[in-house]
Amino acid sequence: MSTAQPPMGIPGDILNWPMLKIRYLTDEDSIAKLLPPGIQPGKEPGVTITIYNFPVLNEPEYGCVVNVDATYNDIPGEYTLGIAIDQEAAIYGSHERWGQPKYFGETRYFRLMDQITASVTHRGYTFLEFTGKVSGAGEIPPEFETNEWWIKHLRGVDMMNPSWDFPPHVVRVYSKYGTACVEKLEGTLKLNDSPWDPVSRLLPMRSEASAHLWTPIFLDRQITLEGKLDEQAFWPYADTIGGSRWPGENGGPKKD
Repeated sequence: MSTAQPPMGIPGDILNWPMLKIRYLTDEDSIAKLLPPGIQPGKEPGVTITIYNFPVLNEPEYGCVVNVDATYNDIPGEYTLGIAIDQEAAIYGSHERWGQPKYFGETRYFRLMDQITASVTHRGYTFLEFTGKVSGAGEIPPEFETNEWWIKHLRGVDMMNPSWDFPPHVVRVYSKYGTACVEKLEGTLKLNDSPWDPVSRLLPMRSEASAHLWTPIFLDRQITLEGKLDEQAFWPYADTIGGSRWPGENGGPKKD
């Protein structure tokens, strides 16, 4: 383990913005209710929230990723419940190509000296607020690998005979990272109730939230189709924002 100096790039270049990583524990049952059938809760009932500003389509994309610890085919990883972004152009192509659960939201995220401020608003509801202060340099971890789970699917056009043009498949997002810089934070996460983004209600905090600033080094990324989910069981989740932000309801095409 070692510490490193913050990257010194071109002033104002958004490529070097650190990610704000926030994590807390919730109830395993809460996570299980949101996961589509075929994906299981992870070993720990963890919720990871990532606030970022990163160039997409050659312009800034402010976003908020809400992940929960989840396992698919005995592979540990994180299931992505939703990604609120402020760049509408990146939403539809991401859904169509990868099943990436992006939707439109407004993220404020900035640093003034050692003060960190972030909030996320969707449909007029600010469902997340974070305020914190940098408390020092963190340790640089070894290179590590992660897996994220998305869902790609496309329902048939005939509403009288519900079916799939492309049935639900799990998308595996494998990534390998190094770390350029870590800064420790002392701060407060506030989750506000929202009918559109019910994080506070469906993923209640059962531990104090920890947070840090992380500047990644991108070493590898592979997006692949991993396997098919049960078509009937998944049908209720097709109408939810991001894939499974609310528990599914019964309905859909019947198996022969």
